[in-house]
Amino acid sequence: MQEDPILGTKIWLSLWKSGRSVETHALASIATLGMSLTDFAVLEVLLHKGPLPVNTIGKKVLLTSGSITTAVDRLEQKGLVERMDSPTDRRVRIVSLTKEGTKQIKIAFSEHQKHLELAVSPLTKDEQSQLVTLLRKLGKGADRLRTAR
Repeated sequence: MQEDPILGTKIWLSLWKSGRSVETHALASIATLGMSLTDFAVLEVLLHKGPLPVNTIGKKVLLTSGSITTAVDRLEQKGLVERMDSPTDRRVRIVSLTKEGTKQIKIAFSEHQKHLELAVSPLTKDEQSQLVTLLRKLGKGADRLRTAR
C-alpha cells in the first residue's frame, strides 16, 4: 500500500476547516445568549473551576492582564462577579460568581451545550467519542515532537 505524501497536509486542512465551522457555530451560540465571548468565557471558568485569582482567569481564557481586569470590572458592574482579597496573599484579588452570576451562567452554559451538541450531530455518539480520542492522541503526539526539537 502506497502512502499519500500529502496526508498530513490534508489532515491539517480538514482540522482547520472543521474547527472554523464549529467555532463559528459556537460563537453564534454565545451571541444568542446576550453576552460577549469574553464575558461568557470568564463566567464559564468560574462556574467550573470556582473562585480564582484575576491573573489565573486571564491565563485560562487567554486574555492580557489589562483585558481581564476590564472584563472583571464589567462583570462586577453587572453584579455577576465579586472580588475579594486573598486570605493568604494581600497582593492577590480573588474573583467569584455572585448568586445572580451563577444563575445566569448555568442557564447560558446549558443552552450553549445544546448548540454544541447540534454542531457535532452529524457524527454518531460513537464517532464523537472516537474523534475526541484521536484528537487527544494527535495533539499529544504533536506536542511531543515540538518539545523534542
